[in-house]
Amino acid sequence: MDTKKFVQLFGEILAPDTARVKAATATLKSEYYTLPESLTVLLQLLVSNESLPLRQLAATQARSLVPKHWKALPDGQKPQIRQHILQRTLEEEQQLVRHGAARVITAIAKIDLSGGDWPDLFDTLVQAAGSETPRHREVGTYILFTTIEALEEDMAAKIPQLLELFGKTINDPQSAEVKINSMLALSRIAILLDTEEDEASLKTIQELIPQMVAVLKAAIDASDEDRTTQCFEVFQTLLGCDSVVLNKHFKDLLQFMTNIAANTEAEEDARTQALSFLMQCVRFRKLKMQGLRVGEQLTLKCLEIVTEMGDADADDEDITTGRSALALIDVLAENLPPSQVVVPLLQNLGPYVNSPDPDRRKAGILALGTCVEGAPDFINTQLHEIFPLVLRLFQDPEDKVRRAALDAIMRLAEDLAEDLGKEHEKLMPALVKHLDTAMKQLAGPEDTKNMDTIKASCNAIDALVDGLDEDVLQGYLSELVPRMSKLFTHPDFKIKAAAIGALGAIAASSKQAFTPYFEQVMTALSEYVQIKDSEEELDLRCTTCDAMGAMALAVGGEPFQRYVRPLMQATEEGLHLDHPKLRETSFLFWGNMAKVYKNGFKPFLEGVIKAIFESLESEESDLDVELGEEAADLVGKEVTIGGRKVKVSAFTDDELAAADEIEDLDGMEDDDDDSDWADLQAVTAVAQEKEIAVEVVGDIVTHLTRDYIPYIEKTVEIILPMTEHAYEGVRRGAIGTLYRLYAAVWGLQPDEIQKWKPGLPLQQKPTDEVVKLGEVIATATLAIWNDEEDRATVTEINRNLAATLKLTGPSLVSNPATMTSLSQTVLSLLNKQHTCQLDMGPFDSNSSPDDLDPGVIESSEYDWLVIDTALDVIVSLAQVLGPTFSEFYKLVEKSILRFASSSESYERATAVGVLAECIRGMDSAVTPYTSSLFKILMHRLQDEDAGVKSNAVFAIGLLVANSEDEREIGKNFNNIMAKLEPLLGEEEARTKDNAAGC
Repeated sequence: MDTKKFVQLFGEILAPDTARVKAATATLKSEYYTLPESLTVLLQLLVSNESLPLRQLAATQARSLVPKHWKALPDGQKPQIRQHILQRTLEEEQQLVRHGAARVITAIAKIDLSGGDWPDLFDTLVQAAGSETPRHREVGTYILFTTIEALEEDMAAKIPQLLELFGKTINDPQSAEVKINSMLALSRIAILLDTEEDEASLKTIQELIPQMVAVLKAAIDASDEDRTTQCFEVFQTLLGCDSVVLNKHFKDLLQFMTNIAANTEAEEDARTQALSFLMQCVRFRKLKMQGLRVGEQLTLKCLEIVTEMGDADADDEDITTGRSALALIDVLAENLPPSQVVVPLLQNLGPYVNSPDPDRRKAGILALGTCVEGAPDFINTQLHEIFPLVLRLFQDPEDKVRRAALDAIMRLAEDLAEDLGKEHEKLMPALVKHLDTAMKQLAGPEDTKNMDTIKASCNAIDALVDGLDEDVLQGYLSELVPRMSKLFTHPDFKIKAAAIGALGAIAASSKQAFTPYFEQVMTALSEYVQIKDSEEELDLRCTTCDAMGAMALAVGGEPFQRYVRPLMQATEEGLHLDHPKLRETSFLFWGNMAKVYKNGFKPFLEGVIKAIFESLESEESDLDVELGEEAADLVGKEVTIGGRKVKVSAFTDDELAAADEIEDLDGMEDDDDDSDWADLQAVTAVAQEKEIAVEVVGDIVTHLTRDYIPYIEKTVEIILPMTEHAYEGVRRGAIGTLYRLYAAVWGLQPDEIQKWKPGLPLQQKPTDEVVKLGEVIATATLAIWNDEEDRATVTEINRNLAATLKLTGPSLVSNPATMTSLSQTVLSLLNKQHTCQLDMGPFDSNSSPDDLDPGVIESSEYDWLVIDTALDVIVSLAQVLGPTFSEFYKLVEKSILRFASSSESYERATAVGVLAECIRGMDSAVTPYTSSLFKILMHRLQDEDAGVKSNAVFAIGLLVANSEDEREIGKNFNNIMAKLEPLLGEEEARTKDNAAGC
């Protein structure tokens, strides 16, 4: 190899000339990096060259070549190379180069140690980490960290010795870098630690947590942003370890992070990272958080932090302390019970919304709006008090308060459209007036305040009309349609999109009443179906096609007929414009056309299915990220990875030193390092597209079932593996479509087969094709149902199974093995022991819900939804199994009765309603359970909640009618009549009707 030419080319990479860099890189990759000698030269450059950038680049490239070429180097040269690189690294003054060289040493060690070479490395590093020279300690601790990170299990035997070392170095009196390196190493040890087998090491790590907190505090006090970020990353890592690692100090750690977040004198970056850590605590340690009952404190701290937002909008993308506090309120409301979050928020809202300080009024209404999505049912019970407050602040003299109130209206409308819609006479005129004012005051494209108000007003109207009946909305069409249409020609693309989206929602809700405006609107929008010259134009094209699909559903097939073919052509073209959202829009539009035209959509079916199948079968590339100067604008902002928003931080020295992890001139990575990324699944645009595509298949199957028959086998073949896709959205869509497919095929059977009879064994067997499809779907369901971690996916399975059972009868569960597995999963859901109900990450079996404070048993609304839909499965089983359901009821009786005695009225009402359906399904087979059912139902007849009482009356009537236990009935008869009589005067929740019927 021409060493001189190699070095010359290598230096070209640092030239400020893109063409020269590309040329040099190409030559190095093709002619030199394939040769073992290239590694030798790079290592020589690393230890001897005087140029700092060149040494840094040499380290980066050498590390990537070690896995390929180190073994090929002459054995006689290796000891000298090891000694030189280690010694040079210990003496290196520049941290960037030190860290880059450390990674090279680790890469070599990973190969050597596995073959029994370099046996004295570990002792050398331990000696360096304990040296009197600070730089040696810095290098030694850092290489030990990278070695633990790379060798993982191979270092497990040395954990006690390492803990003894890092227990000292974390208190280094001279070097903050040594402390940080020690923290990094300890976090890797925590990942490796077997907490059950090595209790001594566990205790040592637990005792070091306060010292790690002290290192973080020192970094914050010193305003050292890079080291602060590293420390927070360590605690995020510890949060993902076995819960016992942090349990001992968890409460104190929460308080420490809360204090940082609330400290207005601390750097904003530290405060936002503290809030981010608290969000992860809620997600990863939900049960622990509930048991500690810290939700109220965190909610009120966040409420106060939000007052710092000033004039900033809540929906800006930049991460600030105030927006992070709102995000934490959102997470708290979603994951913790209303009593720990929403109730204290509402109780403390008065001083904020009634304050003379507009920033406090704004904070109050923003916090209120933020928690709606997490607890919509509870918010709905308070809507009679909340709505007047929101409406008052919507008329506040301060613009920022009105804007915040508008945001709250939109959030309320999104989750409580029907109930908020009852206030339309007050709300709609206020929204229209707000829109008119902003449109009138708009001074031009620089007037962002009024432009934002126009967009927000359109979005609020968009959400609100979903809850209005057709006849009610008809009265507003003459006001809304002209205003929205006027905004179609506005120069700002986002305003156009907001108006078009709102008009689509207006059409969907007004249905046939929209017909007089249909042609005019379609003409006005037609130009936007073809635009494609910029990203903004493509985004607007998406919104327009979505709105047109909604209009088709509103006015029906005949008026829309002449637009179908041009729009099918436009949406087909949209598949090839390199815009993921536009592909999704095309699929959604096709789904709407299938709904509108049903069998009339058949001429397009073959092409549509071909395109959708191509999407579903497309490859999903690995996460491909190149962060260079072009990505500088991302620093401080959020990107979505694995379904979560992640803040992008500026590069630290460590990250620059390991730049080959991001950009590798050789294009080769150590395959063994792939395990580091095993648990990181990016929600790619392709995955999101597949989510939409698979759902649209369900729409098409439902509305063109007979025409779809030729595609059924291929559909099952493609969709079945998607039930185990990495992205939960795809899993949910696949499950839903498979069940829709089964229901559709079921409907093709002769009527006498469709009219199933309850009970097992089956009295009416489905066709062989349906039986086979049912077995496939049941197997797929059971394969993922019990171990699924995503609550929404489990809820989707529950809903689909319950609905399909009611439609198709007991055939899906006729296999005894299916019933056994189903019983286990449903029971785990009722007992809150299912995977999706436990803390994320490694679970401490000693912290099961049964062992926790009773307050923990209370559910958040999202948690209850999983249980509620599991109860729906039980109701469906009672219906399809008939008297044979009694054996299943024996398994779940205790759990249902527990919910029937809950402190939450909605849980009691649901459980009593489920008992009624179980009694109805079992018929006379309910007799053995008569006594226990009478006991709970008689008690619930005096419940404070009208819904519970009404359901109890209904259930008692069924029990008396179905049970053959005449003795128990006779014993309770007079008591029943005495308790029913007062209920004949009640009007709430069908109580009087049920009492009379009973």
